Amino acid sequence: MQILLAAAGLLHWVNSRVLAMGRWIGITALAIMVCLILGQVFFRYALNDAPNWTEEGARFGMLWMTGLVAPLAYRKGGFVAIDMLEAALPRLLAQLLGILLLGISLWVLFIAWDRGLNNHVDTLSGRGCSSSLRWPFGIEIGKCGAKFQNNYQYAALWVGVNLLILVNIELIIRQVVTLLGQADKLPVINNDALAGAD
Repeated sequence: MQILLAAAGLLHWVNSRVLAMGRWIGITALAIMVCLILGQVFFRYALNDAPNWTEEGARFGMLWMTGLVAPLAYRKGGFVAIDMLEAALPRLLAQLLGILLLGISLWVLFIAWDRGLNNHVDTLSGRGCSSSLRWPFGIEIGKCGAKFQNNYQYAALWVGVNLLILVNIELIIRQVVTLLGQADKLPVINNDALAGAD
């Protein structure tokens, strides 16, 4: 039991800090995405011509915002959940069902981890160069020179899945500790950031 509590405490500490940073980076990415989209709309209607890189830049921000904020929402129960069966079951069976569902989620996340790395980040398209997104001030980095390499965008999926795996493992350990009747010894996950998500 002490090992489970120590693991839950460590994962709570790591996830709290990493996801807090991810939240602020995600908020910044969202703000940049909105500014780029609004700029694109303005230039398209005011000048009848929008910079071609704004659409890809907005997509870049959206991918990273999703990859960094989805684990936070998952940890705090912000995803849509159909819990009629869980609510109808006795407490012990509901907790066992929760562990089973978290285990299935972990299996799916490991598949997504492989797909994110091998089908997106480390592939021909991932190693390719962006069609329009360039580094500022003409900086040249890597084989694409002044253009962004595509895997900078695709890495958002893989990073997000890594964070989701960490969160999922923490949730499994918390569920097992709760099942063993030691929930009062677990650190509390603060849900203030999702106020009103019900």
